[in-house]
Amino acid sequence: MKKSLWCIIALTLIFLANETSFGQTILEKETISDLNKTPNYVFGVKDEDGLKSALSVYDTFMENGVGIENFEIVVKGPVVKTMVKDSELEEYFQKYKGKVRVSICSVAMKRLGVTKEQLFSGLDVVETYTIRMLQLQALGYNSLSY
Repeated sequence: MKKSLWCIIALTLIFLANETSFGQTILEKETISDLNKTPNYVFGVKDEDGLKSALSVYDTFMENGVGIENFEIVVKGPVVKTMVKDSELEEYFQKYKGKVRVSICSVAMKRLGVTKEQLFSGLDVVETYTIRMLQLQALGYNSLSY
């Protein structure tokens, strides 16, 4: 009995002390101030984990009051095949529609046999992943690839 009580107290203290408990990341004021200096972001992704990680960064920024002018995810690779109508990703993406731009590489679509008509709404098709990433970097976007 005493052991169980101590375990519960210890777990409670761990959760209370941990700033990232329950999936929420609390950013330091200096970090937020630094991020607010360049409010345009682009993430290059090739798989579903990368896509969800980039969307998680968007959530973290919003929860912490980071100013965002443009937030774009450029997609290539196998995940393109799962970004079609009536997919799990379509439902997952609804929360971000109109807030996050998701650009799909037309070369990846061609290689994977995915047509523009098959993609769920809210996605933009771009010439190539590489060209779009370079274009946004030239425009001063902060960039990261997963």
